[in-house]
Amino acid sequence: MADGSRFFPAPRLILAALVAGALAGAVAVYVSESRSGNNAPAQAAVGESKDDVACAAKSDRAKKVAASAIGEVAALLPADPPQSLKSLAFNGPDGKPMTLADHAGKTVLLNLWATWCAPCRAEMPALDALQKEKGSDAFQVIAVNVDAGDDVKPKKFLSDTGVATLGYYRDSTMALFNDLKKRGLALGLPVTMLVDGEGCLIAHMNGPAEWSGPDARRLVETALKPESL
Repeated sequence: MADGSRFFPAPRLILAALVAGALAGAVAVYVSESRSGNNAPAQAAVGESKDDVACAAKSDRAKKVAASAIGEVAALLPADPPQSLKSLAFNGPDGKPMTLADHAGKTVLLNLWATWCAPCRAEMPALDALQKEKGSDAFQVIAVNVDAGDDVKPKKFLSDTGVATLGYYRDSTMALFNDLKKRGLALGLPVTMLVDGEGCLIAHMNGPAEWSGPDARRLVETALKPESL
């Protein structure tokens, strides 16, 4: 066997390699698990459908609501411009296909998560607590699991993390995530979107947040106020 010590690189090369490796690793981890503190790039241009045009008119509303996102939810960004998310599709708790339009009239905090997403393990109980406290006919947290395969691992994940209030929503095809990625809204997981009762995206963020705290509650309360206020 050759003596490996003679091929050991100089300290300067070691440092350069470590920096390059750290950068590459950070990118790889974020794409697969979406570590905290990162936000999506500028959104792709929205369509010219009637729904998108109606949503785009809510730009001032989006900025006002997002401005109330401070402290533990400060990474939330206003939709620019707001766009219709009515067509986003996934399976409901009964296992049947549905779209976000089925929740018309209700403000929704839509979250995508997976069992392999490390930040999701801490965030899911917080989302569960927010639903338990603020869930109503006017507001709902919809957390959609995007694991491939069957329901065994996701359901065990929810049980292990003590999640009991959230409904079990699923998309095992990655179509939902890919749709949001094309729109410029999703870099990795978790990703969260605040959607109003007309299906318009108001605000969004990539990465986890403390959704059970007072900052999140104030955000929800602001989002539920009539648009004229």
